[in-house]
Amino acid sequence: MSSPDTVPLWKVFLALLITGFPLHAQSGSACLPGLPKTDLNGPRAHPIARGSTENACDPDAGPTLPQGTAGPLRFVSKAFADEVNLNSTPLGWALATVSEPRGVVGLSATGCRSRQRPITNRGATGGDEDPPSSSAPVVRPHNQPPSDRGVYYRNKLEFAFDGGWLPINIPFVFDIFMGDAYTMTPLRYTLVPLVASLRWHIDGVKGPWIFRGNWDMTVSGSITLIPRGPETRYFSYDMGIRRNFVPHRGKIAPYFDGRLGLGQIDAKEPLGVLYAQGQDFTFTVNLGSGARYNFNPRYSISAGLNWMHISNLYLSEPAFSNYGINVYGPMFGIDVRLGKPRHASE
Repeated sequence: MSSPDTVPLWKVFLALLITGFPLHAQSGSACLPGLPKTDLNGPRAHPIARGSTENACDPDAGPTLPQGTAGPLRFVSKAFADEVNLNSTPLGWALATVSEPRGVVGLSATGCRSRQRPITNRGATGGDEDPPSSSAPVVRPHNQPPSDRGVYYRNKLEFAFDGGWLPINIPFVFDIFMGDAYTMTPLRYTLVPLVASLRWHIDGVKGPWIFRGNWDMTVSGSITLIPRGPETRYFSYDMGIRRNFVPHRGKIAPYFDGRLGLGQIDAKEPLGVLYAQGQDFTFTVNLGSGARYNFNPRYSISAGLNWMHISNLYLSEPAFSNYGINVYGPMFGIDVRLGKPRHASE
């Protein structure tokens, strides 16, 4: 009795018969590499030299397989190799190679020895795809910091210089709340305020949606020229507050500010000029709105409209009436950071 590892002779003969049968087929459409080439003019044969190319088939290479024999040959040889466990023998390796459906080296449908491309990755469409290269750069989204970074933050100190041209005369806007008639005098003024200020940002940027921003306090000293009107100049000291509406992106930030102050004017009503100012000591109110453009965290400019009121708060009555001055017009400014830069509050 033969051992389990011994191959019965009839099975070996059957394998040789299966592998040798296609060698005598008449078709010239395919070849088996490494098998002897049959010479039609004589019994002699010589082996086919295997090249380095992927397909070793030669249309003139002699031994061929007929069309349609590759499928049955694979099936029979595979079944035979599995049954007799020939995978560890040269014959079993040859049969497994013939019956292999897909791989790096195998037989095509016509029996040619060819080098097939290995399956790598299949996409959503079912096609083969190359594996991604490990050295390919990975593009990651970069979140840019908000535009207010380094511009608006708590305890920032700035120097500001503003100048305006206020030629438009209107009634006192709060007359309706004081019971006075909403009227104007025949006098027309044009004021040219020149304001030097220190701005102190008292908090960082906060708040939702369009209300996002911060507050800064302003201490100012101003000289106001009066090119049109009976008086010629006005000196004042002012304090105020400004709200900066800071967007998440962009360099433009709208603002609204208000200032109160006291000052000295060369009043002309005591000198007999009707509707002029009744005394030298006066008060002032400024309300303005505009936008600030930040070139960088150090320098910025601003532009907007400013309304300016000057009056003595009825202190000159009853000797002289308090008519006051009410004008508005464009205002322009420049802001420069003082001290070293710091990080924004958020």
